[in-house]
Amino acid sequence: MKTELVATCLFGLEHLLGKEIDELGYNRISTIDGRVTFLGDEEAIAVCNVNLRYAERVFIKLGDFPAETFDELFEGTKALPWENWIGENDQFPVKGHCIQSTLFSVPDCQAICKKAIVNRLSEKYGVRWFCEEGVKYQVEFFIFKNVTTLMIDTSGTALHKRGYRPASNAAPIRETLAAAIAATSRPRENVLTWDPMCGSGTIAIEAAMLMRNIAPGVKRHFIAESFPQISRTLWKNAREEALDNEIRDSAFRVYASDIDEKCIALTRENAKRAGVNDCIRSFRADARNIGEDGARATIVCNPPYGERIGTRAEVETLYREIGAHFRSLAPWQAYIITSCKDFEKFYGKRADKVRKLYNGMIECYLYQYFKNDTKKT
Repeated sequence: MKTELVATCLFGLEHLLGKEIDELGYNRISTIDGRVTFLGDEEAIAVCNVNLRYAERVFIKLGDFPAETFDELFEGTKALPWENWIGENDQFPVKGHCIQSTLFSVPDCQAICKKAIVNRLSEKYGVRWFCEEGVKYQVEFFIFKNVTTLMIDTSGTALHKRGYRPASNAAPIRETLAAAIAATSRPRENVLTWDPMCGSGTIAIEAAMLMRNIAPGVKRHFIAESFPQISRTLWKNAREEALDNEIRDSAFRVYASDIDEKCIALTRENAKRAGVNDCIRSFRADARNIGEDGARATIVCNPPYGERIGTRAEVETLYREIGAHFRSLAPWQAYIITSCKDFEKFYGKRADKVRKLYNGMIECYLYQYFKNDTKKT
């Protein structure tokens, strides 16, 4: 039976997420900052968790309703069909967010929603006390501009945690964001992709997974695999289909270099776990000296921001130095993400396009240099 599903994402990735939901064959209903709502069935829950590259989580939407008071929140929550998913022995913890709403206390809203669900299930099952020792159904509320949306999480661990990166460097980029940056750079088999400040290798790995069509969730577990309403066969089929769709003979090449040998070792370990070590060449190099005679290449990187690695002065000097060197490599293209609003000034050239994105909670900008000219600001 079709129901409304909600896929959440980092701000700025809604377009990419919506596009891949379309490509999976599901009908979008709405898109707001950080989430896409679409129609899907139990199979869609499995398929989307396994395949969505830019999503953070996939939720089952129980319903939405206006609520400006605790009474309205209670009654609206109680009216939803929780018994369709939650059994009388199951766990149903509640968490959520309140944004630009009359109801702003998250703990109070948690308590009201929990009480309403208990009240509803008590009436349906004829019991007054719930042991909550069975299957876990994580309930999440989202109250935005006085409209409450109630959902059940099907992902568990956030989808950006693919499983190939148990350890990372000091300032890792989230995998979903790395995938989005890689996709924006338009990777191609006849063009080398090079991350000269690779850290733990996330951008290079995500680029390789994208070009090999490796489903990001094919090797990991999801909380909804324990839901009795979703057949294990659906999960098995979703993984098998994803594996069948992988491209195993791609000529795509990625270089992942860094000045730190520890980062190179980490990148190699992560690439091996991700199954893309055969198309990533990892080696030590200074980003200010990279080059490849006769190659067409796209530089894609996440340099230090001066927040967790390096001082602000050191970062500004680095931006000037890589700017001078990267421009000398023209017609190579460059896609660089940083939180620095003055990056173009230090880099020495105005970007052809700038896109606001978020690395977790850090507001960043993807500076895109793709035109074949050397004009400076």
